[in-house]
Amino acid sequence: MLTKARGIDAGEIVLDLEDAVAPDRKREALAMALAALQAGGFTAPAVSVRVNAPGSEWFDDELNALAGAPGLHSIVVPKAECADELAVVGGRVQALVETASGVQNLRELARSADAIILGYADLAASLGRSPAGARRLDLWLAFQDAFLTAARAAGVRAIDGAFIWIDDSEGLAASATRAAELGFDAKWAIHPSQLAPIEQAFTPSTAEVEHARAVIEALANADGVGAVRVDGEMVDEPVRLAALRTLARAGVAP
Repeated sequence: MLTKARGIDAGEIVLDLEDAVAPDRKREALAMALAALQAGGFTAPAVSVRVNAPGSEWFDDELNALAGAPGLHSIVVPKAECADELAVVGGRVQALVETASGVQNLRELARSADAIILGYADLAASLGRSPAGARRLDLWLAFQDAFLTAARAAGVRAIDGAFIWIDDSEGLAASATRAAELGFDAKWAIHPSQLAPIEQAFTPSTAEVEHARAVIEALANADGVGAVRVDGEMVDEPVRLAALRTLARAGVAP
């Protein structure tokens, strides 16, 4: 899997030491992750490591071993519940929030991290949701809005968690589209086959890019007028900022 990960063209690769690794192989997985970071050669521009949860028998050893590791973008802390758990990491940290206690402390977690990630599977278990309830997008809207609000207030990235049903392409597309439309900055994938649908959902269409450019141009030529009309819509400074985000997501200049 580490060998395959080197060639995956994603925005970020997260090497997992937590749920993907059996307890008796945790230290072996850590050694493999360190070797992979040392060797480098990843296509992805960022490589992070998800350590085991704070309070686990592996957490401190993993942090110590990863300190100063070459090519390490950030540490992903799973089941993050309070700022103190993030403070010990040092460097870049992403908080994977996936418990009821973590959701209660979203604001302080967001202020202490570089990104917050909504972890659906563990959060569903923490809340006591049924498998059917865990798959219903409408039941997660309140949590998604809470994550977005906390992230925007803290000025950090909001990342939508993985859609774990890898054979459900329609469900994945709906989940990714929902996250993009709500305003999330990115979405996790747990299988390479999920990358293309997620990228499609988060990439603005040609029409959206053209509209964003039209908004920016119209306001630039407005001669001090606070709001102008573009394609039948009254646009002003908040709309301009949204247009800039659209262009940034599309990877094009204003």
